[in-house]
Amino acid sequence: MENTDSKNNTFALVTGGSRGIGKAICIRLAQDGYNIIINYRSGAEHAQQVKEDVEKLGRKAELLPFDVSDSKATENAISQWLEVHKDSTISVLVNNAGIRNDTLLATMNTAQWHSVIGTTLDGFYNVTQPILKKMLRARNGRIINMASLSGMMGIPGQTNYSAAKAALIGATKALAKEVASRGITVNAVAPGFIETDMTEGLNKETLTQNIPAGRFGKPEEVAALVSFLAGKESAYLTGQVISINGGLYA
Repeated sequence: MENTDSKNNTFALVTGGSRGIGKAICIRLAQDGYNIIINYRSGAEHAQQVKEDVEKLGRKAELLPFDVSDSKATENAISQWLEVHKDSTISVLVNNAGIRNDTLLATMNTAQWHSVIGTTLDGFYNVTQPILKKMLRARNGRIINMASLSGMMGIPGQTNYSAAKAALIGATKALAKEVASRGITVNAVAPGFIETDMTEGLNKETLTQNIPAGRFGKPEEVAALVSFLAGKESAYLTGQVISINGGLYA
């Protein structure tokens, strides 16, 4: 655990932080000494539980509900938070919010396409842009984007999801070059099959046969990687996509 004294007014914002990988990241960053802003769109009870779990670790936790795909709602929520917390900083941003809406492209409707693209890609812009301005002035920050194995190799039935995550990877690389000189790192984490709500309904037994590690990953394992990328020791690591997939794709 890092020294927490310097983090009394330092927050990490985790979008989609109420369950699954997002929840694990909130808990791990709190263990690292960060105060946590938990964003969610629905599932207030789950978000409240994460808040209580963070507070049990002795850190501050705040709920910030908004739909990341809604530019106006996002702008209002973040600007209001910044106005109230003038003496605090958001030094870590984890763009974790994402949804799946799987079907073959031939049968995909426009709502299925735009809902997935909107949450992942528009959400990245809507949340990152206002927070990045503050990071640039502070000449410090960590931006960690939750990509996916789907965005690296493409998965049938997930053209919308693969497109969104592949675009997020491209945005990660470009933004990293824009802000590296200001002490800000931008990296992407690309999980494979992880035991979360997002993978419920998949044929786990069949899929596991193709994973060299012989199992699905755990949210806590992804959170450990995010923890490293959020820390001081990763200051020279930027513009990278790190896949955590049990050897399924290398």
